[in-house]
Amino acid sequence: MARRKYVVGNWKMNGLTAALGEAQAIFDAAKAHPAVDVALCPPFTLIGPMLAAAPGAAVGGQDCHSAASGAYTGSVAAAMLADIGATLVIVGHSERREGFAESDADVKAKAEAALAAGLSVILCVGEPREVRESGGAIDYVLAQVAGSLPADFDASRLAIAYEPIWAIGTGLVPTADDVAAMHGAIRAKLGDLADSDAAGTMRLLYGGSVNAENAAELLGAGDVDGALVGGASLTAGKFVPIIVAASGL
Repeated sequence: MARRKYVVGNWKMNGLTAALGEAQAIFDAAKAHPAVDVALCPPFTLIGPMLAAAPGAAVGGQDCHSAASGAYTGSVAAAMLADIGATLVIVGHSERREGFAESDADVKAKAEAALAAGLSVILCVGEPREVRESGGAIDYVLAQVAGSLPADFDASRLAIAYEPIWAIGTGLVPTADDVAAMHGAIRAKLGDLADSDAAGTMRLLYGGSVNAENAAELLGAGDVDGALVGGASLTAGKFVPIIVAASGL
């Protein structure tokens, strides 16, 4: 069975209530492309309002804690996201791994907590520029996959997003061949770490300076099932063309 395309917007630390109109426009436009699953991950403060503005839309968090509750000031538990109506969460983004020193073990624990709370998970991996230039990108990313993958999971509720750190928000983009090679290596690794059905079912997303101009080429690369989009997801004008590109594949 062909894997459905999946296009997810990560708003990062952007967006006030005035931006909800953009979210509504995105979800309204997505209805014309039913073959593509579309989701937005706004700041925690906008999850509830976004769901109120676009009932039934797929809205998620950008992170969660691995604990169900406790003395973790400023943190959000996976069950809290589910409670407010979120259906997914991003874990292991490089901005968390680098800025907050999250290890593969931390990411794995968060993914397991999210799955246990009933959320779907987008697990991020990706290499820094010096690793890419040294020729060690695939080994580096596969080690992240092995260290971050939950011990037990439903492949229909877990996606892996390959986001080379050097391409995030920089305008630099790997070639479609490089993306296909990495995604192919990740899928092969999943075959080693899980059963063949899981390896074949799990969706692999590309992220890193995806925009309307390059979306069709990147999404058309081998083993690319969608995109995790940063800055271009903040407005319907920039994000909807990416959805359209995914729909045409």
